[in-house]
Amino acid sequence: MNSRPEGAGPPESGASASGSPKSRTPGLESPESGLPAPGAPRSGPSGPRTPGSGPSESGARGSRPLGSRLAEWVSGGLVRVFLIVVGLFWLVPTIGLLLASLRTPQDMAADGWWTVFTEPSQLTFGAYETLLENDDITGSLLNTVYITVPATVLVVVIGSLAGYAFAWMEFPGRDWWFLGVVGLLVVPVQVALIPIAELFGGIGIFGSLVGVVLFHVGFGLPFAVFLLRNFFAEIPKELLEAARLDGAGELRLFTRVVMPLGGPAIASLGIFQFLWVWNDMLVALIFTDAGSQPITVALQTQVRQFGNNIDVLAPGAFISMVIPLAVFFAFQRQFVSGVMAGAVPDPGRCPTGPGADLGR
Repeated sequence: MNSRPEGAGPPESGASASGSPKSRTPGLESPESGLPAPGAPRSGPSGPRTPGSGPSESGARGSRPLGSRLAEWVSGGLVRVFLIVVGLFWLVPTIGLLLASLRTPQDMAADGWWTVFTEPSQLTFGAYETLLENDDITGSLLNTVYITVPATVLVVVIGSLAGYAFAWMEFPGRDWWFLGVVGLLVVPVQVALIPIAELFGGIGIFGSLVGVVLFHVGFGLPFAVFLLRNFFAEIPKELLEAARLDGAGELRLFTRVVMPLGGPAIASLGIFQFLWVWNDMLVALIFTDAGSQPITVALQTQVRQFGNNIDVLAPGAFISMVIPLAVFFAFQRQFVSGVMAGAVPDPGRCPTGPGADLGR
């Protein structure tokens, strides 16, 4: 008999009433695991997914905004090549001046400087030898150094001290004094030429190197104070307070903490001031005499007196141009760091960056 005892439960779902295992249909979902069997089509939230049902790559690219596509095209290699070509065209006058300074006056009177590419035998250093024999040019070159270096150093030192004072020291009328310094930025140089010339003539320094240096220092300080004050104000206050707790005075705090942190901004200011003073001709033309004139005035005098003195003008102009270029490239990294200061947050000074105490 195949009778089931009374009270017994129903037969298991995996077996038939006769005890034989329950057969499974291939390709269907397994009831025990709940996973699809091999070969079964997969279905997503909206039904089975077949090839070609999703958006194509070309359709996604075509749906992008026009500004995004233009930005991707601009950052491509074609634009870089274009910028390199523009940079080479920008350097053509400099290259032409260099090649002209390496040719004889007869060759320069006969044809252009570009002929040296087909006739390299034209290149010679005779023009530079003639330049070194010209006492007016060599003396004016030294005068340019005597004017530029003190004017740059004084502006950097005084501007750094004043910028630190306006940023971190308390004294009566500090904000009003700073607004007065900022207001001096809009005063044009041409307005002060005659009054300062009369003042320098009254105290006996008109026509000397001292008068030119003082003029450049006076007109360079407003920008220096404005730049360095804003840069020093970004230094964390906690750092200065920690140095004061260690017993550092204001001078030691300035030389040991502020100056190292403000190195990029100070280097940028020094490069700006050096280039402005070195290339200046208006102030030097008014405030100097024959014994104190810089290279810019000396070259202008050579053009006025000797119109065909090209063997002196070409090498003199190239030397006058290549020295500030050498200074700029020597401090290029500091200059870029000073210009970009504040544009990208420093991870060490960011509240969520490395080293930040988020528990406080």
